[in-house]
Amino acid sequence: VEAVVAAAATLCAAYPHMTGLGGDGFWLIHEPGAPAPVGIDASGRSGAAVTPGLLRAAGHTHQIPRRGPLAAITVAGAVSGWAAALEHARAWGPALPLPRLLEEAQWHARHGVAVTAGHHALVRDNMEALAAQPGFAAQFLPDGICPPEGSTLRLPALADTLHTLGTRGLDDFYRGRVAAAMAADLAEAGSPLTAADLADHRAALVTPLSLRLPHGQVFNLPPPSQGVASLCILGIFERLRDAGAAIEPETFAHIHAVVEATKRAFRMRDGLVGDPDHAPYPAPGSATDPLRPDRLDALARDVDMARALPWPAPPSGGDTVWLGAVDAQGRAVSCIQSIYFEFGSGVVLPRTGITWQNRGCGFSLQAGSPAALAPRRKPFHTLNPAMALLADGRVMPYGTMGGEGQPQTQAAVFTRHVVFGQSLQQAVSAPRWLLGRTWGDDAVHLRLEGRIPPDVA
Repeated sequence: VEAVVAAAATLCAAYPHMTGLGGDGFWLIHEPGAPAPVGIDASGRSGAAVTPGLLRAAGHTHQIPRRGPLAAITVAGAVSGWAAALEHARAWGPALPLPRLLEEAQWHARHGVAVTAGHHALVRDNMEALAAQPGFAAQFLPDGICPPEGSTLRLPALADTLHTLGTRGLDDFYRGRVAAAMAADLAEAGSPLTAADLADHRAALVTPLSLRLPHGQVFNLPPPSQGVASLCILGIFERLRDAGAAIEPETFAHIHAVVEATKRAFRMRDGLVGDPDHAPYPAPGSATDPLRPDRLDALARDVDMARALPWPAPPSGGDTVWLGAVDAQGRAVSCIQSIYFEFGSGVVLPRTGITWQNRGCGFSLQAGSPAALAPRRKPFHTLNPAMALLADGRVMPYGTMGGEGQPQTQAAVFTRHVVFGQSLQQAVSAPRWLLGRTWGDDAVHLRLEGRIPPDVA
């Protein structure tokens, strides 16, 4: 847990286009001998003043804006996840002090990191939209230009914030000096979030979803995470193998089976996943539980191993970071953290140096949707950390960045390594595919890496 908190904090300074203190997070924490990991939902709710009418009055009648103050409509939960995870780990023995856990992050923010090719390209390609957002140019466009690859990016305000959190505690982010500074900056930027919205936020301990497979038991997060889709893909894939489909690794049958399972999982997900308090998730084993064996059987029977289901379906996008750690005692952590699209909403709070997420894009303006926008609700989340307790005794935390690609790349790695016995390096290095959207684009078709053999393509 301490390793993941330290790494997550450091990524906020070293990888600010993909993650930050202004984003959300989800955790799975495993302890040896426990039958299931502990889940942490560290996602934030929309502000109490955030309504569909607020968006419509600003001219947004069909979808939530991707950038700007009206994209910054949900509380950032990531820091509360760090606090909840550290609290859970207190029983494990002496802890490293919080200032030590945040020290590397603070150092990199203050002294700078090299601008990567990816960072440069994302600023360049989104320059018009990002440069117009409050606070963005002052922090990420030194001298008013896109920072060249290899130049040094320093985030002194973020370094000061990390120092304050280290000395005053993580709760200060929601109910202290940092919270007050963020609330003032959010108001000046035009966001409807308030100090009261921040103060009301708490991370929640949750029971993970689980699915038993021949190779072991796999776990993921319940709504608002799309974790159910990740488990559903694996369940359908296993049934296609059981039905006699000759599925060998990296063949047409392998990729086709996962892609077609993904389509069924996404259709199920889109009608089910929203704020768990207002779109209740079916109880495990109930007639409407999507992970019930008979429900997965039906989805698998719907797959034609020689023909693709017509696509696309409505997309959801975004990107993120995933982190995993295992210690000498066998404890394991799977954690995922994000500001959603690259640089989130683009709104940067000058007093704290925090870039605010645009996770509110996961809401729908369609009445009756499981993810319908309303005050104090959680949006649909692409974020989903995975973990497997394998039948041979191994524990495997796993995950990936990639919006809608997350469940698909998880399935690729799991089937390659666990089902087909490839080494981890083989499983990660093998070519990938993507059905749907990532990196904030609008493409929803199936894309294949060029390294996939032409006959398979």
